[in-house]
Amino acid sequence: MADTMSNQSGTVEGPAWDLSDEYPAATASEVAADLQALSELLDRIEAINPRFTAHAVALEDLAVENADDAVSAACDVFTLAEQCQRVLGNLTVFTSCLLSVDAEDDDAQALQGRLLRYRKRVAELLQPFQQFLDRASDAVIDRYLQNAEVAPSAFSVKHDRQRRYERLGLAEENLIAGLSQDGIHAWGRLYTQLSGTLSCEIVVGNETRNLGIAQASGLMQKPDQRLRQAAWRGINAAWEVHQETCAAAVNSIAGWRLETINKRSTERPVHFLDAPLHVNKIRRATLDTLLAVCETSAPVARRAALAMARASGRDQLGPWDLRAPAPQYAANKDPMPFDEAVRLIAEAYREVHADMGEFVNMVTERRWIEGTVTPHKRPGAYCTRFPKSKNPRVYMTYSGSSSDVITLAHELGHAFHSWVMRDLPDSQRNYGMSLAETASTFGETTVRDALLQRAPDAASRFEIMWEEMVALPTFMLNIPARYTFEKTFYEKRAERPLRPNELKTLMTQAWNTWYGESMSEPDPMFWASKLHFYISGLSFYNFPYLFGYLFSTGVYFKRSEFGDEFYNRYVALLRDTGRMTAEQLASEHLHVSLDEPMFWEQTIERLDRRVAEFEALVMEVAES
Repeated sequence: MADTMSNQSGTVEGPAWDLSDEYPAATASEVAADLQALSELLDRIEAINPRFTAHAVALEDLAVENADDAVSAACDVFTLAEQCQRVLGNLTVFTSCLLSVDAEDDDAQALQGRLLRYRKRVAELLQPFQQFLDRASDAVIDRYLQNAEVAPSAFSVKHDRQRRYERLGLAEENLIAGLSQDGIHAWGRLYTQLSGTLSCEIVVGNETRNLGIAQASGLMQKPDQRLRQAAWRGINAAWEVHQETCAAAVNSIAGWRLETINKRSTERPVHFLDAPLHVNKIRRATLDTLLAVCETSAPVARRAALAMARASGRDQLGPWDLRAPAPQYAANKDPMPFDEAVRLIAEAYREVHADMGEFVNMVTERRWIEGTVTPHKRPGAYCTRFPKSKNPRVYMTYSGSSSDVITLAHELGHAFHSWVMRDLPDSQRNYGMSLAETASTFGETTVRDALLQRAPDAASRFEIMWEEMVALPTFMLNIPARYTFEKTFYEKRAERPLRPNELKTLMTQAWNTWYGESMSEPDPMFWASKLHFYISGLSFYNFPYLFGYLFSTGVYFKRSEFGDEFYNRYVALLRDTGRMTAEQLASEHLHVSLDEPMFWEQTIERLDRRVAEFEALVMEVAES
């Protein structure tokens, strides 16, 4: 078990992770060796590619009896491409991990720059192979999938071919891939670099302190409401200084996507939601049903927010209160040491199954968790996986709040999801974000319920349920507000770039639409301060969280229905996330239909009961 650490101020923080079993350093010889190996693999792909281009002009008309050479070339490239992706992915994850902890790490930045050239070459060299997968006839693809090494990729190949009509010619695809690294992805990197180096001034006590954004964000989890508000206003003031830069970045990212969509709309219209829906393996009908149910059920989440406000002695929450600790927790408890948090999570996971508890202990003992509090850390939390070793890593800034404990449970859920899939072929381990949130939100709910069962009195239950109430407005109000903003922004961006004040107005409108009377004021700078709008490789990095929250909550509520069969069903569901659509998963493992309201309504009905329980606790504890 990792020891609890203290920073220079004596406050609680988590341990530093150990990356040395992947690479000793960004300048290590092992990194150079992998770069050399990657170059050699790419050279081999380049040597094979002429066997594709010989058929490129009439690939759609290539007969099965004449396709042996093209099929053989595709099988060879598939094997080499998987090796390339493992090596390049490993280096990319390592670099990202280093820069997450220290955004000013010169060696990591240099390695990140070197990897750009390799990513460009990979994207370009795999275009002929991708053209084959998209444009060849069903009969030729069936012949290709008969190869034993290739066969496990059948689901991903057939799923990707559903959008084959969007594929441009080889020259155009190569041009887009080549320009994207210094185009759309450059804007994403600019924002990431800015967020890691940006600082703000905040009055803490009687002292004005200059803090990094991640450190300042941590203050919004503190008990002092005035400190939280000061941190929120300080962070927004810092982003205001850079609002023109952020507006240029978000407009350019969206503009790139929209222009690319226009170029791809040659055979039939392409919508900006098509790509995120496809990546997340859900249908538009499912998303529309989910959002319609959430719109109708928004009062449930607003009631949770208003009950939290009453418990804090106010009529409404402020945007600085969204991650605030429970009032009684804040008044009576010290920050939770990291090792105690890990024990609580392991015990809660163990109540689902012993293997889950052992997994938490293993991850901690192997130092796969980063939880330190340092000036140059990037904000946020995530779980990643090294493709070569298949070992996960969890990243966060742990300062001992109850919100931190739930965040840790969330990210460990991601890690468990990755772990149970580690023996599957690479082509079956890629899943959309909507399904990625299944295990993480399940982990949160598991920890909260286990803690509730142990709670000795109403005050303790109140503190635990507070975290559950935080989740309702987060997922059912904040996430839809992000979706509404982004959808409206893309619709308007199709006409022209938007100015910062227009972006503020759109965000304010979305915020007010969903939060309604539960929030004292909107967060007009959320479009700038939220990293998710600037992820260049993914758009609409919002609705998957809503889907994942309600889907995983629905999965969790199936525990009692399936009894002793549940754990095996749960693991089987997680393992199938890379080889089924969301609708297929739900039908196969849960016996429900996701494009009909019933599953979502039943899940929210159960949550409504939890809100009622919390409202009663507020009356009993906070208002007594």
